Amino acid sequence: MLMLAAIVVLHITTIILLLVAAIDNAWWVDDLVSADLWGRWDLSNNVWHYTNLKGYPEDYLQAVQATSVLACVFSILALFVFVAQLFTLPKGMRFTFTGILQIIACLCIMTGASIYTAKLHVNGTSGGYGHCYILAWISFVLTFILALTYFILRKKKE
Repeated sequence: MLMLAAIVVLHITTIILLLVAAIDNAWWVDDLVSADLWGRWDLSNNVWHYTNLKGYPEDYLQAVQATSVLACVFSILALFVFVAQLFTLPKGMRFTFTGILQIIACLCIMTGASIYTAKLHVNGTSGGYGHCYILAWISFVLTFILALTYFILRKKKE
């Protein structure tokens, strides 16, 4: 029972990290600019001003946005499926679907963060990756660990 509680806590933590990575505005930062997946904040006269993302390849940006949202959706859905499977499925079939949903979320995170790394900010602009970018990669590792855990927890039929 304690292990199941730990899995739920880890899953909720992963969801929170994914949501922060998708929503917060620090995927790319420098002294005067803070950009996320949805917009850009420019500092002028000690005031932050929101602008649209300009100069980003539109197709790649939309792919990163879509995979980020999909990762959040699949991870949240996996938590609900996990709880439902505890009470409805026999031992041999538990957690398989939850593990599959987590693998899909993991692949979405990896795809989005990889596209962001390879196709955005490659022109050598000043600045660096912010905490949301790092949280996305940490979420990738945690969702992968959760997916493996769900597949390991799947018990054979007696």
